[in-house]
Amino acid sequence: MAMIFFRRSMIKLIILILTLAAIISLRYNGEFDRLTNSSRELSIDLGGGQCKWTAPIYDVPTDTKFFKTLIAGFPSGDKRLTFVQMEALTGLSTRDEWDFEFLGATNQPFVKANYPHHEGIWGWEGVQLGQVAMIVRNIKRSLVEYHDILWDIGYAQTFDQAFENIENLYQERPPLEDFLKWRDIRIFDEIHWYSWFIDYYMEEGLMRDMFNHEQTTPEHWRKIMLPNHFTKEELRYKWYISDPTIVSPNYDPMCATIEKGCYPVSIISAEKLVVPETGPAEGRKIAELINGKEGFDDYMIDEKAWDCIWNELIINKRGLKTFIDRDGLREESYDFSFEMFNEMWYELDRLITKYGGKDDQVAKDLVELLEEHQDSLGITPAPFVRMSYEELMTYHLELKPFFPHQKPLSHHTDAYFPHQVAFNSTFLRNLKVTDILGPKTRAMYEKMNKNEDEGVSSDENRKRDVVVSEEHRKMGVKEKFDFSKFDEVLKQHRLDQIKNMKDLFGF
Repeated sequence: MAMIFFRRSMIKLIILILTLAAIISLRYNGEFDRLTNSSRELSIDLGGGQCKWTAPIYDVPTDTKFFKTLIAGFPSGDKRLTFVQMEALTGLSTRDEWDFEFLGATNQPFVKANYPHHEGIWGWEGVQLGQVAMIVRNIKRSLVEYHDILWDIGYAQTFDQAFENIENLYQERPPLEDFLKWRDIRIFDEIHWYSWFIDYYMEEGLMRDMFNHEQTTPEHWRKIMLPNHFTKEELRYKWYISDPTIVSPNYDPMCATIEKGCYPVSIISAEKLVVPETGPAEGRKIAELINGKEGFDDYMIDEKAWDCIWNELIINKRGLKTFIDRDGLREESYDFSFEMFNEMWYELDRLITKYGGKDDQVAKDLVELLEEHQDSLGITPAPFVRMSYEELMTYHLELKPFFPHQKPLSHHTDAYFPHQVAFNSTFLRNLKVTDILGPKTRAMYEKMNKNEDEGVSSDENRKRDVVVSEEHRKMGVKEKFDFSKFDEVLKQHRLDQIKNMKDLFGF
C-alpha cells in the first residue's frame, strides 16, 4: 500500500515538474520570439491592476489594419514619452517620420512627427492615418531639450549623419557654453516656430509665415520650412505677398490624407505625464486614444492595468531612455534672458487669446496648459521689449553662423525686385536640383546651369564635378547612401536601449 502511494506521489511529482518545465519553456521561447520579433507579446496583465512591462515588437504584422495615430509635437523629446506609453499598452512599436521617408512604409500604428517644423518631414506620405494627438510641453523646457537633441546628434544636417549618432540620444546634457551659443542665434526664431507649430495643427494645416503669422502662399510656405537653405532676407514676407488682406487661405494637402484631419483629437501634456499627481490620468488619455480603435482588440492590455503601465514606465523607468534619464546638468541650468522670456510670454499670449474663445475640449485643454506655461515664466511682460518683425529678421546678422555649412548670415537685397521673387546667380549656385523651388526659381536655376554648361569645355566640366565631389566629401555628403541595413540597425538599437532588463522573463 505504501509502495502504491509512493508511486502515485512520484507520478504526480513528475507530471508537475514536466508541466512547470513546459510553462517555463513556452514563456522563455515566447520572450525569445518577441525579442527576435517573430511573434507578438503584450505587456502582461497580472490581474488586480498589476502588470509586467515587455518591450514592443519591431516588425508589426502586415495583415492587420490599424487605426493609426500621428503623434505630433515641437521637437523636444516629449513625443517619446507618449509613444512608449502606447507601445507598452499594445506591444506594438512606433515609427519615426524620417524612417518612413528613408526606409519605406511599414504598418506601425503610431507615427512620431516634428512636421511641419523644419526638423520634420512628411515621410509617411501614402500611409493612411486616422487621427492626430498633439503633445504640448512648456516652451522653455521644449527649447532646452530641442537643443539637447541637436547636440546629441552632433547638429547633424542629414538623416544618415543623425543616424550615426543615434546611440548618443538622451545620455547626458550638453556643456552650457554650447547651449548659449545656439540660444543666442536661434532662440527668437524657434520661439516663433513653437507657436507657429501649434497654429498649424489647430488651424488644420493653414499656411502661415512663422515670423508675422500672416497667411502666405504655398511657394513661400515650403521655403520657410527650410531655414538652413534660405537666408531670412530671401524669406521676407514682402517678396511673396504684396497685400496680406487679399491672400486666399492655403492648406497643407497632408491634412486631407488624415481621416479626422489635422485638428488634434487630444492634447497631451509632457509635464503632467511625468509627475505622480497627474501622470496616471494623462496616461489614461493616451490609452483612450487607441482603446477600441480598429485593429487593437487583440493587442490592447486590460484597462485595469493602464495605471500600472504608467508606473512601470515613469516610476520604474522601463523601456527606452527619455529626456528624464539624462545625466549631468539639470534642465533648469539652461536659462534665458528677459528679452527671450518676454518673447515667449507674448507668443503664448497670442495663442491663448486666439484659442480662448473656442468651446471644444481640445482648445480648452490647450489654453489651460499654455496659461500654466505662461505663468511659469515668472516675468512681468514688457510690450516695448517685444521683437518687431524687422528685428526678428535681422538680429542674427551680428552673429556668426551656428550650424555646420550654414549659409552666411547676410542681406541679399539686390536679389529681388518689387513684387517679383527672383534670385541672383550667387544664390542660385548655392541651390541643388533636389531643393524645393518655385516655378520661376526652377526656370532660372535650369537656365543658369544650361548657360554655364554651354560656356565651358568638357574638361572644365569634369574639373568642376571633381571640385563639387570633394566639397561634398568635406561636408560629409554621401552621394549614394545605402539605407538597406538601417531597419536591422534600428531594430537592434531598440533592444539595446531597453533598460532594467532584470525580471524580463518573469523569474
